[in-house]
Amino acid sequence: MGCRKRAAKRELLRVTAGSDTSGRAAVVPDPTATAPGRGAHLHPSVACYDLAVRRKAFGRALRVSTGISAAPVGDYLASLTSTASEA
Repeated sequence: MGCRKRAAKRELLRVTAGSDTSGRAAVVPDPTATAPGRGAHLHPSVACYDLAVRRKAFGRALRVSTGISAAPVGDYLASLTSTASEA
């Protein structure tokens, strides 16, 4: 979705429309790919996430017309990179 490069489904992170901790509409990560509803996939990298945010791809891919926050996905990806750098 962000960089538009093809990859195997198991290599991508699925995201869905949901709500953040305060109850507002947001794009949430679905690493197990089991959440119901429409989902979109992107590479689990900050670069791909930044491209998707800049292109406003989350709203189009998830067919959400209102402004939707992608911060939970960014937080999730940041936690992945910090965990990988600690190991």
